[in-house]
Amino acid sequence: MLLRIRALLAALWAGELLTVALLAAPNAFATLERAMAGRYVGRLFELDARFALAAGILLILMERRLHRDGDVGGSAMNLGFLLPLLAIGFTAASYYALEPMMEVARQGQGSWTFLQLHAVSMVFFGLRMITVLVLAWRVMPRIAPAPAR
Repeated sequence: MLLRIRALLAALWAGELLTVALLAAPNAFATLERAMAGRYVGRLFELDARFALAAGILLILMERRLHRDGDVGGSAMNLGFLLPLLAIGFTAASYYALEPMMEVARQGQGSWTFLQLHAVSMVFFGLRMITVLVLAWRVMPRIAPAPAR
């Protein structure tokens, strides 16, 4: 049961990231005034960061429990543990470290421009998306082929 819940949570996280990146953010800038779209997308990224931390921690805890119960083999530091940890790191770097720097850059202060920080933030978001997609693919339960008749 925990294997399926883990797979569902990883898939939901991957879907959330794809929805923000491919639908919500681009459509906000296509339909709303630039300042309003920026506020809307900023709020989306705030919610995304909170969800990422919660999902990442839950997935790590589930992995520890599955490893302890013997449901997953291998080392305790396997990809089921490292991928959510890496995604949490990308979240922390992107939202909790770069976002305050971007606010300073919007006011014309700091050594980096807003555009430079935005580009670095997009790279972190892309790396997190790839990490979570790989995680979701890895934890999906394998379906045995139907027996031949």
